[in-house]
Order: sequence, then C-alpha cells, then structure tokens
Amino acid sequence: MVTSRIEDRPFTAIVMVLGAMFVFVSTDGMAKYLTDTLSAQQIVWIRYTIILLLILPVVFRRISGLRTQRPILHLFRGLALTGASIFFVFSLETLPLELATAIGFVAPLYVTVFSIVFLKEKVGIRRWAAVGFGFIGVLIIVRPGTTAFQSTMLFPLVSALCWASGLIITRFMKGSELPLVILFYSSLVGCVASAPLVFPVWIEPTNSQWILLISLGVLNAVGQYLIIRAFLLASASLLAPFSYFSIVWATLIGAIVFGTFPDIATVVGTSVLIGAGLYVWHRERVRAGVTSYRR
Repeated sequence: MVTSRIEDRPFTAIVMVLGAMFVFVSTDGMAKYLTDTLSAQQIVWIRYTIILLLILPVVFRRISGLRTQRPILHLFRGLALTGASIFFVFSLETLPLELATAIGFVAPLYVTVFSIVFLKEKVGIRRWAAVGFGFIGVLIIVRPGTTAFQSTMLFPLVSALCWASGLIITRFMKGSELPLVILFYSSLVGCVASAPLVFPVWIEPTNSQWILLISLGVLNAVGQYLIIRAFLLASASLLAPFSYFSIVWATLIGAIVFGTFPDIATVVGTSVLIGAGLYVWHRERVRAGVTSYRR
C-alpha cells in the first residue's frame, strides 16, 4: 500500500526525537537493572514480544492487512535494530549507563556519513570536519591503549552502527510505508531473530521483573514509534544530533539509581561529540536556509 507523500515538518520531528530519547534512556536504565539476573538476549526478546502483542491489534484494525512494498528494507531494518539492542544491553552488563550512552553518541556521526553515501544528502567540508572532530571525542571517551579501556566499550560502538543503519533505512521508507507497519515488521524480525539466542539462557523472571519487562516493552514501543514518525518528517542529518540530549537523562539515572558518575575523560569526550553534532545540525540549517521551523 502506498501512502500519500509526507511533508517535512522539522520542528515536530525534533520534538519527537527528544521525547524518544527520554523514553529510550529510561528503558536502558530498566535493562541495566535487569542484567544483574537476566541475559541481554532474554531482555531484548521479551521486549520485542511485548511490542508485537501491543501493536498487532492496532495494525489489523487501522490498516488493511500488512501489505508492504519494502519487505527487504523491513528485514534489514529489523536485523539492524535487533543488533543495536542486543549489543547495547550487553554493554550495560559491565559499563555504567552514562558511559555506554556517551559512547553510543557516535551514532549521529554514522548517520551523517550514511546520509551522504546512501541518501545523497550534500555535506560540505565543514560538516566533514565536524564528523572527524566527533570521532576524536569517541577516542577520548574510549581511551584505547590505556588501562581505562574495556573491551566491552566496543559493544556500544557496534550498537551505534546498527542503530544508525536502521535510521537510514527508515528514511528510505518515507512516503511508501506507514509508521505502524514499519514498527510491526521490525519488531517481528527482532522477535524471530533473537529467539534462538534466548532459549538456551532462559531464566524465569520474578513478578517484579515481569513488571519491569512489560514496562520496558511498552515504553520502547512508544519510543520506536516516535523515532519512525520523526525520520519520516525530517532529514536524517538534521535529526541525528538531537539524540545527544539523552546524556542528561543517562547521567541522572546513573547517579540516582546506580550511584555512578561520568569521569573527566567521559565528560570531555562527550562535550566534543555534542559540539560536533550541534555544528553538523547548524550547518544543515544554514545549507537549507532555515530560519524558523514549521509546526
């Protein structure tokens, strides 16, 4: 089924991304708490299952079947997001929430590069320089070759790469797929792809863990929907830097719930990443000649 062309609405899309980041960090905090007793695979699989159970009735009621013109894109988007979820939750088993989140901030840089290669979005030398500057920020945070480096720091880097791939694929679907259909197929792929990984390590959750797992699934469904809508309403390179706002929530949750705080290197590296991302966003506005946002 082909939908009518969706008009770009940058301001609305930015608000959606900011809301999604708050939701995602909250669910990341829940996932980190659960990793003390449950595996990353189990947490991710239950989350996808809950999302499917939530949206399936809505999809069948509002959409005439689940027809799609982009089955291959749905498959790759689902696999990319599954990889992003599993690798990130793996990292939370040993890394503080704010550190894993900070390393994951490389995702917008990946998105900017991918938008050039795959979406043919024009990016000038200044934004290329900002991307390079941002990767320096990643090196400051990760500190390869020092005693502070942990091999598990690679997990959020891979997770960010998978996440960025999923966002670019979402942009390809603009005008041809409805958000609920995209969410349904990515959740279905995630559920099926992660199932073989979870059953060998399955542990029956307690009642309190089930409450957290169900809450995690519900909130993640909301966040996924917001992200899909946002990337159908504005360009990938415009929206990507706004994911940096999640560091505020990650730091607060880390301090209040887990008693962890970012060290100086993490603060400096994150600041470099945020600065690079904001400059990319600024150059996008200048290039597009944007002086105000349409609501």
